[in-house]
Amino acid sequence: MDFDLTNGIAILERTPATLRALLDGLSPAWTDATEGPDTWSPYIVLGHLNHGERADWVPRAQLILAQGEHRTFTPFDRFAQFRESEGKSLAELLDEFEELRGDNVQTLVDWQLTEADLALEGMHPALGSVTLKQLLATWVAHDLGHILQVSRVMARQYRDAIGPWRAYLSVMKDA
Repeated sequence: MDFDLTNGIAILERTPATLRALLDGLSPAWTDATEGPDTWSPYIVLGHLNHGERADWVPRAQLILAQGEHRTFTPFDRFAQFRESEGKSLAELLDEFEELRGDNVQTLVDWQLTEADLALEGMHPALGSVTLKQLLATWVAHDLGHILQVSRVMARQYRDAIGPWRAYLSVMKDA
């Protein structure tokens, strides 16, 4: 499927409600669980998404749209959520995500992007030249990937409890 802005926005605007429905009110046994050392819990994923709302998608899109002399993205800190989320409850992170995402989706809609805008390029520090269309498509795929990750981490908490049914559940299998 080729990227379509309207279809992309439909996913972006649903992600906060999806994560709220999945996580809100659950005990830390679910929200702080990981798949082992150096893996992320649903809580950490949510902090990561919040950081991306502030530092990644819209700021990079603005840089592309400005088409100024300097179009290289600032490297993204994939671990900023550990300090930015410190001391915050899961409910606070959910509220923050909902607010940040709402503002960013409204910004995206307000831009009234054209096909010519979507073809504009910026420079990713590791990937090189990327288009605005690619950036926005990645934002959508990134959301879906983290929804999958949160679900997988939670499902795997019952990996041993399900006994022999593990053989029938693809979510229990390592990639």
